[in-house]
Amino acid sequence: MADNAPQSVRIRTGEGNEYRLDAIDRAAERYDRNRSDAVACACDDAVRLLDAIEDVLGRTDLTHNQREEIAARFDRAVSVDIEVDLLTRVCDE
Repeated sequence: MADNAPQSVRIRTGEGNEYRLDAIDRAAERYDRNRSDAVACACDDAVRLLDAIEDVLGRTDLTHNQREEIAARFDRAVSVDIEVDLLTRVCDE
């Protein structure tokens, strides 16, 4: 943790950012925590979730089509772009 961490962090929820308060309230309800704790939990989980998605999509035992299907399902659930690169293998004959 940073030595220069601020006492508090402000999240702007006005002027076109009202959706942020809705997201924070949904997280608070989901985690059954207050808003501040829910934001921290959601941030921690977002990092772990994205790492897990990368791990799953990096598996070599999945076909390209399987990886694309998995990416499409996650793409609907999270607001990040997920790309699946086509890997080609050259086998010795």
